[in-house]
Amino acid sequence: MYIIRFFWEGGLILEQAIVDIFNSSHAERAAAKYGIKGKDLTFIGGFQNFVYEYLHNDRPCILRLTPSTHRSAQTVQAELEWIFYLADHGISASRPIVSKRGNLTEVVGTDTELFFTAAAFEKAPGHKASYPECLNDVGLYEKLGQLTGKMHALSQSYRPRNESVKRQEWSGNYYLNQIDILPASHTLVRQQYLELAQAIHRLPKESNTYGLIHGDMGVGNYTVDNRGAITLYDFDEAQYSWYVEDIAVQLYYLVYVYGGEEGYKLREEQAHRFMKSFLKGYRLEKELDESMLKQIPLFLRLRELIVYIGAFRNFEGDETFSGSDNQWFKDWIAESRVRLESGTPIVDIW
Repeated sequence: MYIIRFFWEGGLILEQAIVDIFNSSHAERAAAKYGIKGKDLTFIGGFQNFVYEYLHNDRPCILRLTPSTHRSAQTVQAELEWIFYLADHGISASRPIVSKRGNLTEVVGTDTELFFTAAAFEKAPGHKASYPECLNDVGLYEKLGQLTGKMHALSQSYRPRNESVKRQEWSGNYYLNQIDILPASHTLVRQQYLELAQAIHRLPKESNTYGLIHGDMGVGNYTVDNRGAITLYDFDEAQYSWYVEDIAVQLYYLVYVYGGEEGYKLREEQAHRFMKSFLKGYRLEKELDESMLKQIPLFLRLRELIVYIGAFRNFEGDETFSGSDNQWFKDWIAESRVRLESGTPIVDIW
């Protein structure tokens, strides 16, 4: 059995071609549009975006620049409108900050076709949940369930201001569209994905089962303050999908840490522990029928594929991962491939 704290080696990273184009002047020009001086920005990383922290009236804030290869300016706008709607209706979320011109987003161009969409946010208060403490925190799971249920209930009544400015459907996920980065030897993985996509497409899209979701509610995308209150942030993966995908994503990141020979039993134990408390909280805000719960294995497989593709993108398709000395990562890749080729979810308790 092995456990890690977070995903491998810093997570999913930006393509080198985008990193080569981006420079400090882009950040400085974006910052100026929000009344911020470039020297006051502190780069804090980012997997698909360039993310900075700064202080405004002694309050920590976030400036994010999203490359146009990842999101259009319109889809970023749609993300921020969704966050405002949730925050205005009782969801604790990292609120967007408007620019000096009163805009939710600002665009910084380059001499190429690539541009960056800037957005600013209040920094979420509190601290991130951490491994291994969160693996037994049933109180946290119940709160996450209630928060998720409330968000999904609000999604049922949410309508974009402009139907032409909205988030993508689940099948438009950036990583799924990068599946060709997998080596030619991954024929079975590709075949299983086609069958998986067909199975998901056949699910009924009803108002109480399908809508706008967060899309990436792992332990790294919310904070918990000293009162136990949860604040959501990083809605960059917000998309239209079945509500159970938001549940599957949270479950995935709480079970994938268990691997090796003892892993399956530990994953099952963790899945039961999470789901019991999570559903107790979820059903305080929204009902979820058994037929949809039984679809969670489909979305666990989908999430594993997304993470798997991201791993290959980090190493530019190198099937040997020769640039890594992280043995946990290499073991996980090997186990993950077996599951993906056989169409087996990382855990199935339904």
